[in-house]
Amino acid sequence: MNSTPDLGPVPQRITVDAEQVRRLIEDQFPEWAGLPVRPVAKGGWDNFTFRLGDGMVARLPSAAEYALAVDKEQHWLPALAARLPLPIPVPLAKGRPGTDYPFPWSIYPWIQGEPASADRIADPVRFALDLAGFLAALQSVDPVDGPRPGRHNWFRGATLRTYDATVQRALTALDGHIDVGAAREIWKTALDTPWDGTDRWFHGDMAPGNLLLDGGELAAVIDFGTCGVGDPSCDMAIAWTLLTAEGRQTFRERLSVDEETWARGRGWALWKALVACAQTVDRSDEESANARRVLYGIFSEYAINRG
Repeated sequence: MNSTPDLGPVPQRITVDAEQVRRLIEDQFPEWAGLPVRPVAKGGWDNFTFRLGDGMVARLPSAAEYALAVDKEQHWLPALAARLPLPIPVPLAKGRPGTDYPFPWSIYPWIQGEPASADRIADPVRFALDLAGFLAALQSVDPVDGPRPGRHNWFRGATLRTYDATVQRALTALDGHIDVGAAREIWKTALDTPWDGTDRWFHGDMAPGNLLLDGGELAAVIDFGTCGVGDPSCDMAIAWTLLTAEGRQTFRERLSVDEETWARGRGWALWKALVACAQTVDRSDEESANARRVLYGIFSEYAINRG
């Protein structure tokens, strides 16, 4: 894409509590009205997540911009699920706005598992192979009529230049705290590396919290709110944000990722890491340490590949 999309203002999030969800269930799905409703800890930013009984989950967008993904998920996730090697969320029902909740929302089956983290993964190389196999299957799905990048997915699958202003602000905030020169070089390389224009499906938010483990192995992939068709390099960011060095190489080989896609994927990872570092620059907690770990891993891998 030649033009840079406008991300627009920061979404105005609302609040949702369990009592609101109970009322929505009673009004719209009386067959489930007797089931307990419990908020999910760390249920996400884009959606409020509530357990509905033991076997279901209600996901309610937290802002109008995030609600744009509901129809997309309702339409595409059943079709994608049939073509993927791991479970993904498939909607059971679509809710409508209620008197005290303004957006469409969804009910899904509850998928058992724990969010991925480096210490929970039993075999990092096996995990990398399984994740790459999942993405290979996703990319092989016919992209015709698939959702193009837009506000529904914050322009995942489009140009990285969408996030240039955000990166520049982060670099300004981090000057004197990190190697800003190296970051600028990596970012410029990513921006200047062209996409061949071949549309492929992508998840759009390959993050540890969206990869579920069972017994230390990859068991499911969730939260497809940013999915679409376009440049799949955004899904490569996970190679730096979660995988080990050996796992990253295995992941790349299994997906047969070319230099250009890899460079743009590194750019997506850099954007995430810089923003996280800027937000935690004056802190010394686990979140800050993790952001710096990812950033230094990006620097190291880039230096090694550059030779």
